[in-house]
This record gives sequence, structure tokens and C-alpha cells, in this order.
Amino acid sequence: MTPKSPKHSEQGMPGSLIIPRSEHSISRKQIDREALKVLYRLRDEGHTAYLVGGGVRDILLGKTPKDFDISTSAKPAQVRKMFRNSRIIGRRFRLVQVFFGGGKLIEVSTFRRQSEFDVNGIETDTVLPSNNTFGDSVEDAFRRDLTINALFYEIENFTVIDHVGGVKDLNDRVVRLIGDPQRRIIRDPVRMMRAIRHAARASFTIEPATWEAICLYRDKLLLCPVSRIRDELFRDLTGGACRRWAELAIASGLFFVIFPFCREVMIEVPDSEKHCRFLYDMLEVINRLVLEERVVPEELLFSVLFLPWALCDPEFMEVKSQKESYLLASRLRENFNEALTYLNIKRSLQDSVSRCLATLPLLVNLKKGETWPKWLQKKSYFKKGLLFYRLYMEVVDGKPVHSSELTLKAPAETKPPVVKRPSRGGLRGAAFAPGVKGGVFGFRKT
Repeated sequence: MTPKSPKHSEQGMPGSLIIPRSEHSISRKQIDREALKVLYRLRDEGHTAYLVGGGVRDILLGKTPKDFDISTSAKPAQVRKMFRNSRIIGRRFRLVQVFFGGGKLIEVSTFRRQSEFDVNGIETDTVLPSNNTFGDSVEDAFRRDLTINALFYEIENFTVIDHVGGVKDLNDRVVRLIGDPQRRIIRDPVRMMRAIRHAARASFTIEPATWEAICLYRDKLLLCPVSRIRDELFRDLTGGACRRWAELAIASGLFFVIFPFCREVMIEVPDSEKHCRFLYDMLEVINRLVLEERVVPEELLFSVLFLPWALCDPEFMEVKSQKESYLLASRLRENFNEALTYLNIKRSLQDSVSRCLATLPLLVNLKKGETWPKWLQKKSYFKKGLLFYRLYMEVVDGKPVHSSELTLKAPAETKPPVVKRPSRGGLRGAAFAPGVKGGVFGFRKT
């Protein structure tokens, strides 16, 4: 792509670029049909609307996007009125989800303005408050996190619009935070997780100023709501690049902000490099299964992350009986409850992770031609424990886990909300209502 000369400059950042159809690779054939319907409908109603974010980035990288998000000048209420098959969601910022058949949805957001804290350069150590301040497309581009996620595609002239230098960073394979990295991270520390995730998924490098800011302010992540950290972490683990994510997260120290109890076994002991390599190999197995479009249960993902820590216990692999496995699970559960309190992870998930880890040495020591005791097969945790054992043995023995062994169901597709009729408040139905017992021709007896 060879962009035209800058059209104008904004806030000292690279000038805006208008890239004509002949100089970029995006075609409408690569855009989801429902996304195009939403774009054209918004345009026909007199609003500005662009395809934005990961959809534009992935097509320019030659990938097939998973999501197609749209930004528009229309307010949420206006978008909701245009599309009956939609709903308004969001607390930090209101946006509209437009539903289509097969559980497909298109998210439509209104152009947002940069926060007054960033515009005025006000210094603060607190995370930005939520706001619903609307703006124009240029302001919307500058309030986004990464330059490679701030590109717009418009359907009127089929051009790509770049206000922040994202095209150059795509060509240079660089992940860069928009604006001053230190200030942007202090405003919203979750941006550190997003930068690392996108660098891992695209095999990009993180530009020096952004990387320095991540290493300097990694502890600020704990200022964010726990729910946001958990959501971002799950995306990191299920994106098909969790090995590279772990390498970057450990190198920056962000991994140990999230899981501080892992620092000792992966940094401070003589065999720390060995433990890290084992974790990377386990995550590589997860990557393969994810790329084969298999659903890896959440408890197995966490079990993989915590396995190097568990293996440092000299008694861990000595478990050979049901009683010893039970005692080990109880001990692990107590440790997790203490170490993961701040993440507010459900007790049921902690129990499942503890059970998976405690079952592993039992299966390793009971291995006899892949036949297992009947008492063990009857246990509710046997199925997931066996799967975790196979993940472990792929790393140890090199025997691949076949994707068909992941028989757990995929999460249900998102469907439009069901609109229920208002309750009658316990009142009796009409006298001629069908299905009413008694009376003549369906009329109620009085």
C-alpha cells in the first residue's frame, strides 16, 4: 500500500491518509454480507458509517476477520430505531448489537471523543471514568488503543482512512499505542494486555516506547475492574497465540502481576527457564487445538498455566492413590483460594482446576496400557482429568492429542434477546380464551 500525501494533521500525530481502492487490498467480497447491509442502511439514512477495527486490520493482513464492527455518526437510539433486530448494551459506553440469523451479530458504536483528561493533559493516577461523549471520526480514531486498530473503511469510494499512522505500522509489523504510551496506559491499564495480545497474534513487535511503558506501569493493571482483566485474559488464552502471549507477558512482568505466586518458580529458582519452556510447550498444544477450532475448557487453560507451579512441589508426582489425590486437591484448593482471591475467580472453577491438577499424577502413575480403574472412570472429574493428562503426555512423550478427544460442546451461539409479553399480573384470562376448562364453547363457568 502506498498512501497518498497527508491530508491534514491532528494533535501532532501523523497526518490523515486517504488510500484509494487501487492501493489497498480490501474488497467488499471479503466483508460480511450483514455488515454491508448495516453500512448501507446507515448511509441511506444520511449518516456516516465506517467498517473499523479488527475487520479492517485482518483483511489488510490477508486474514479472515472474526468480527465486523462499525462506527457511525448516528446515536445509539437512532441506530436502535433503524434496526428492529437490535438492542443497546454497555455501561462504560453505549453501543448497539444488530442481530441476524445463525446467531450472528454486528456491533455498531457511535463516534467517540477523547476524554478531557487526555485532551487537556490532566495528570492523574486513576483509571478514566466512563463517559458517553460523542465526537467525529477523527476524534474516534485518536481515542482508540492501537494504531493498527484505528483504520476506517468507507463504502462510498471504497477507501481506507488512516488518521494515526496505522497503515505504516501494519507494513512495519509494529504494535504501537496511540498517543503518549505512558499516559494512555495510566488512563486504562488494560491497554497493556491488548497490546501484548495483538503482538502475539500477528507476530508483530511492540515498539520501544510502548514496551517501556508496559514494563514501567505493569502494576497499574490491578487498578482495573477484575471482570475486565478476566475477560482479556480469556481472549489471550483462546486466540491461537497463547504461547507467544505468555512469552511477552513473562518478559514484561505482566504475567506475574496477574499470577504473582508463579514468580518464584518461573523467575527466582535455578530451574526457572526449564519451567518456562515446559509452560510454552503446553501452550503450543493449546494453540494447535484452538486453530483446529476445538473448544478448550476454561479449567484446562488455567490448569496449564499453573502446572509449572504445581510441579515444583516434590510430592506432586508421587500421588498414587485416591486418598493422596484427594488430599493434594484439597491442598491446591486452599492455595488457589489464597493466591487468586483478588481475581475473584469462582470457587467452582478453582475446584475444577485443583481437581485436574491432582488427577494428573494419579493417571501418570496408574498408566497401564491406557486402561483405568473402574472406580476412577466413575468419577465426575475423570473426563477432564484424562484430557489434561493427554495434553501433558503430548509434551512429555510427543503423542499428539487428537482434536476429536475434545468432545465438550462449544458455547451456545449468541441469539437475539427474546421479547416476552408482559405478565398479566395473575389476572384471569378472557371468558372465551382457548384452553379454559368448563363452560359452553370454551366460555368460563360463572
